[in-house]
Amino acid sequence: MSQSTPNPNPLTRRTPLSAPISVPTTHPVHAQGKQYVESEADTKLRTRSEGPNGPPSTAFGGKRRGGAGSAGKLGKREYAILGAITLVGWWTRMYRLGRPDSVVFDEVHFGGFATKYLKRRFFMDVHPPLAKLLITLSAWVGGFDGNFDFKDIGKDYIEPGVPYITMRFFPALLGLALIPLTFLTIISLRLSLATAILGSLLIAFENALITQSRLILLDSFLVFFTGLTTLFWVRFSNHDSEGRAFTRPWWFNLTLTGLSLGAVVSCKWVGLFTIAMVGFGTLRQLWLLLGNLKVTPRQWIKHFAARALCLIVLPLTFYMLMFRIHFWILNESGDGDGFMSSEFQHTLQGHGMEDTYADVSLGSKVSIRHVNTQGGYLHSHNHAYPGGSKQQQITLYPHRDENNVWRIVNASAPDGPASYPWDEIPTEWVLTGSKIRLEHVITEKRLHSHDVRPPVSEVDFQNEVSGYGFPGFAGDANDDFVVEIAHQTRGRRDRSARHRLKTLRSQFRLRHALTGCYLFSHKVKLPDWGFEQQEVTCNKNPTWENSLWYIETNEHAQLPFDAQKVNYEKPSFFDKFSELNAVMWKTNAGLTERHAYDSRPQSWPVLRRGINFWVQNHRQVYLLGNPMIWWSSTFAIAAYLGIRGLMVLRAKRGYRDLHQPKIAFYDEVCAYLVISWALHYLPFFLMQRQLFLHHYLPALYFAVLLFCTVFDYITSAIRPRTRIQVAAVILILAVWSWNHWSPLAYAGPWTKGKCEKGKWLKTWDFSCNDFHEDLGMYRAVPAVPSSKIDSAVVPEGDAITTTFVEEAPEPIHNAFEPVDAPPEEKTVAPVGPQNEVQMQESTIEVPLDGEADVGKAEDTRAPVGNDAGAPAVTDKEVDEGGWHGGADEDMNHPHDETRQEPGQAPIGVGRVEVPEMELDREGERLVDDLMRDDERDGQ
Repeated sequence: MSQSTPNPNPLTRRTPLSAPISVPTTHPVHAQGKQYVESEADTKLRTRSEGPNGPPSTAFGGKRRGGAGSAGKLGKREYAILGAITLVGWWTRMYRLGRPDSVVFDEVHFGGFATKYLKRRFFMDVHPPLAKLLITLSAWVGGFDGNFDFKDIGKDYIEPGVPYITMRFFPALLGLALIPLTFLTIISLRLSLATAILGSLLIAFENALITQSRLILLDSFLVFFTGLTTLFWVRFSNHDSEGRAFTRPWWFNLTLTGLSLGAVVSCKWVGLFTIAMVGFGTLRQLWLLLGNLKVTPRQWIKHFAARALCLIVLPLTFYMLMFRIHFWILNESGDGDGFMSSEFQHTLQGHGMEDTYADVSLGSKVSIRHVNTQGGYLHSHNHAYPGGSKQQQITLYPHRDENNVWRIVNASAPDGPASYPWDEIPTEWVLTGSKIRLEHVITEKRLHSHDVRPPVSEVDFQNEVSGYGFPGFAGDANDDFVVEIAHQTRGRRDRSARHRLKTLRSQFRLRHALTGCYLFSHKVKLPDWGFEQQEVTCNKNPTWENSLWYIETNEHAQLPFDAQKVNYEKPSFFDKFSELNAVMWKTNAGLTERHAYDSRPQSWPVLRRGINFWVQNHRQVYLLGNPMIWWSSTFAIAAYLGIRGLMVLRAKRGYRDLHQPKIAFYDEVCAYLVISWALHYLPFFLMQRQLFLHHYLPALYFAVLLFCTVFDYITSAIRPRTRIQVAAVILILAVWSWNHWSPLAYAGPWTKGKCEKGKWLKTWDFSCNDFHEDLGMYRAVPAVPSSKIDSAVVPEGDAITTTFVEEAPEPIHNAFEPVDAPPEEKTVAPVGPQNEVQMQESTIEVPLDGEADVGKAEDTRAPVGNDAGAPAVTDKEVDEGGWHGGADEDMNHPHDETRQEPGQAPIGVGRVEVPEMELDREGERLVDDLMRDDERDGQ
């Protein structure tokens, strides 16, 4: 080839061949007397866009396999293997699904959300609705009526008839589906069948994934949709790199990738990390297409538009659709109303309000709401502050009440009368800059502020706000406030509301005329004496949002009936969607309080600690991963990063490791998986909110896939039988590890000894003392004689209550109680409605089976005297006499045969020694004087 001949393939690398190597037949070329050959990687670059019939290639640099081909098609053998693996996964996920039979960890929240969905009561949660809607669907299918509140961990499911197994079945089913997804994903990555079997079984025996999928929690949904997105994205990338763009399989996998992205982010916001993963891959594809000279600009725009439609518009539409369903179901007022704006609240049933007059004038009766802090009402009641000025309390109250009504009074006339006939005086509008007073209609006190520190926020720049005044008192200058109307209005634009006070339209601040402070409220609650209502102060340096107010209701006798009226403007779906997501983001960022079992991201890859989910009846549920799987996957990440860094250093010295097709293929697959792992893990280091071990589960999925890729590379040079044997050894270790810690996942029986041996790390803080010493104790019947067990049918609830008569040591005798009192009874675990149990009158036990010698029972009487509760008083074995309260000493007991006779010692006590009282000389002299006086009076 002459120098003037242009290169027919500008994407081809030319590598000089050494003499011993024979020249292959793959596109040889000659230039300047040297012979060059096109490498296999160059061939794939050249043929990448040659269409469906061109030579096969892959997005990750590997060769197309037969059987389980690039399109993900499986043969009969692969289907049989996949079916067997799925059966194994069914066993690990569904085994004893009904155990434990009480509320576990965050089932408190997510089960409770199902209750609120079924009752259609609005609530606020920091997670999007899809997973919670699916949990609610499973509850509805199971016949749940929503009358169980999931309020406390350990609350029983059996007695109320909660279909908790059905509610747990759907998360478990998605946890099971992750296993075949792993198999198909590894096949789509062009790895071996043995590696696909190993990877799917590692997921099947991963303890943390098992624990999360067996409970009413969200992470099973999240990890499933993460795996589903990965599978569709890998398949789409394969079709795209093979030149199958815009074919039916290409569109099918791209569309399903977008829907999966919408689903994963609709379960939890950490699904945004999966979107970032696909986003990075999309940018890489578009960049390579931009450098491919055979792709015209028009074709590149089509590629871009297709990806934008399916990977941006489609997920966003799906995400918004979930909130549309969320709003449609939750159409009634609930406990989440307070997080939302007043306009949002008035779209819920139970929050409607009649139209109110728009123009506010002097003499109007109004209710005033705070713009920020969940919009409480300016409120007062007939209770005083316990300190400070001790004047009437001013608070922020979240509900409608007559104590929220104030009258706007003119404060411009300093020498005016104490009151005016407001119903007869013509209306005068309240303008910006008007000086007003606010009179509390019910208590006739005026809103007042002075140089006194508030009860809770005791700082110099905040003053107390109180209610002050009395009938006939015209008030003083501390009652005066200046209206400052904000430029921004509420609802539709109303220019007049910027300078004239209007209901539901104007936002304003109230500046204290004397001190210059502003009426202010923040998220600080008063103590019990303030009924835990929100504090209101006068702040000299307030934030803008916390000093803004608006008028919700307005009435005045002089306003004509046909005067303009207004109401809250109904927000559109997009307004509600935007507001709720903003509140979710703010609330999620505010979850910064520490939790007993939270952990930081640096501890997750090494499995430093888990989470205690549930402890009851000598069993325990503790979220702990399979150590063999976690540590091996973490080692694989470290190994790849180390070897990749070494390759970079070797490239600087002229080595061409990454130009070898085999290494290039595995490097591309590993790089994709490491980047996916990092995108699902590293962002947590930027978060200051509460974090837990389960946040690592999506990243763990990619770490396991990376371990499988490393295994595939290491065993690629050995015989298939040997590869299977190595995989079997790894799998045996994983199964042993799963079995060893399975009692923590399945709430199974375990012994203290095995538990202590299972603490491989000191930071694993599951409690071994909660387990029995021996497994036989789990099967043993409680050692309670049958003669001491009475079964009584409770007529009210048609339930059975088991009553145990306890053998107790003999108590200290009370001189004022009968000896033959009934035995102490203890009601244990009633089945059905609990009934009122009368208090025991005596703790003196009755000998059973003729046994007279028993121990002494604890004295449960209330101690008396200044030393009550001291060991010197309560630990004595014999009552030494003295008065013990005598609650019934004047009562007659005609049928009490054991009551002692006057002048005799109480039964069971013996002789009571009463020491003679000794008098000093002064006392004796006084007694003698009194006796002489009595004798004189008698004479």
